[in-house]
Amino acid sequence: MDKEITYYLYHIPGKKIGVTRNLIDRVTTQQGYTLDEIEVLDQSTDIDYISSRELELQKSYGYRVDLKPYKQLFKMKVNATEQTSTFPVPLDKLKGRLMDELGKTWETVHGTFELTKESVQWIMKNASTSMFNKKRSYIYNKAFYEAFLAEAKSEVQLFYDQLKDRPVKQNGHAWVESDRFQLIRDWAGSRGLYSKGDTKTQFCKLMEEAGELGRAILKDDEAEFVDAVGDMVVVLTNLAHLRGVSIEHCIDSAYKVISNRKGKMVNGTFVKDE
Repeated sequence: MDKEITYYLYHIPGKKIGVTRNLIDRVTTQQGYTLDEIEVLDQSTDIDYISSRELELQKSYGYRVDLKPYKQLFKMKVNATEQTSTFPVPLDKLKGRLMDELGKTWETVHGTFELTKESVQWIMKNASTSMFNKKRSYIYNKAFYEAFLAEAKSEVQLFYDQLKDRPVKQNGHAWVESDRFQLIRDWAGSRGLYSKGDTKTQFCKLMEEAGELGRAILKDDEAEFVDAVGDMVVVLTNLAHLRGVSIEHCIDSAYKVISNRKGKMVNGTFVKDE
């Protein structure tokens, strides 16, 4: 079942009335307004309702009424040829439309492309106006591929690749499980994550990866599921280290608590005995 999307009908007094499903990204990050400078007039998971409501309020507030309702703009179709991916949006409106469709994917000869915050930033730096239609913009597929897919291994996969290349210990025993976590810490430390990062940013990263996991579950995508779970373990390892504890200690502590816990399964969830 598809995840329900909430659409926000927002008002920037004296400027405009619009609809978005990413309020903070669209209004604050992109347009530069603070939350105190806007008001949410309505919200709904019904795109038909919110689209007609937007036009109604634009008219009643005296703003220019959009030529097309939001629902017709929302489902953006990307036209992918061998060389380019073309968006049915002019450059000056492209970022907002892309941010509204984070998670959208489309197929190219180079593989599956996806809209993420990182890829949207790249697109905005590299997109050009179509020479055939000024209301369209495009990117070169090969460049996008090289930026995001050519060496697109997850952080955790890179760790496992390095782990496989490590020599056997001198006593003849293979590397133990905890070495995986140390490999993660070595990687993070060498990149300044511990000297320049903090627990707040890692927590935000964890929530981002949790969203990726949720999308993988909804799409029943095994490869993306594995990638997301691994990336969450990486972030948790770094989060624990920044807090002054080890991920191994956290796991051991949790296991001591649950090892003797008794309970039963209720509606697919383990409920412990009181």
